[in-house]
Amino acid sequence: MLLFTRLAVPLRTLQKLTKAHRWHHTSLTNELIENMDKKATWDRFYTENGSKGQFKNFEWFFGFHSVKDFILPVLQTMSHSHSGPLNILDMGCGTSALGPCIYRTSPCAVKVICADISSVAVKLMQKHSNSTLVQPCNPSSALAFLEMDCTQLRGYFVARSLDLILDKGTTDALVRSKEGQVKAGQIVKQCLQVLKPSGTLLQFSDEDPDARLVWLEREVRGGELAADVGVQEVGELRGVSYFCYQISPRTSERVSK
Repeated sequence: MLLFTRLAVPLRTLQKLTKAHRWHHTSLTNELIENMDKKATWDRFYTENGSKGQFKNFEWFFGFHSVKDFILPVLQTMSHSHSGPLNILDMGCGTSALGPCIYRTSPCAVKVICADISSVAVKLMQKHSNSTLVQPCNPSSALAFLEMDCTQLRGYFVARSLDLILDKGTTDALVRSKEGQVKAGQIVKQCLQVLKPSGTLLQFSDEDPDARLVWLEREVRGGELAADVGVQEVGELRGVSYFCYQISPRTSERVSK
């Protein structure tokens, strides 16, 4: 069963929800829906969201507790053959508590990087983290925040350096924008470049497997950076089903077998 927080937002119902809760003006609602691939849109969104006073994590779809049973077992399995902290990227983190919750609850050592294109979101997260001073479950774990364009992962991470990349709504935001589908494809390809051969990209989405699997398999098909693609159902909220898509690199040696 999914445990959804009060601020969990399915992208397909964003317009109705933002109007109902008056989080921001109608002009911003329209801009957000049409330009989800633009940095300026997200800076404005998080500026208005952060102007309400006390900091609150804003969760797209759902929070950490809804997907911890997908994430923590993956980390535990990876840690068995890993000597140091696992390198985790929460890609397009916004002001979600996903990354900080992994840092706080993971029994195995992790280095969590929460990254977003919006400098406003990153600063809000950094400030909140500094003020709360949460202690990790594993004393060797670390948490960092980074302003980053997710279409340029190779500019921030070397090849085969990350164990796990999390994408909770980032790809969904891009593919719903006017020019975002090409960028979404670029992100998948770059994720495969920076993931270790044993690494995994987890996409949490409300897009039906009939559409998402076809798109993912097309993006990863062939070449040295081919990948295995799978899906599991996460759960349902108000008639909307959510899925976890798992994309794991395949080396050219495995592809040829």
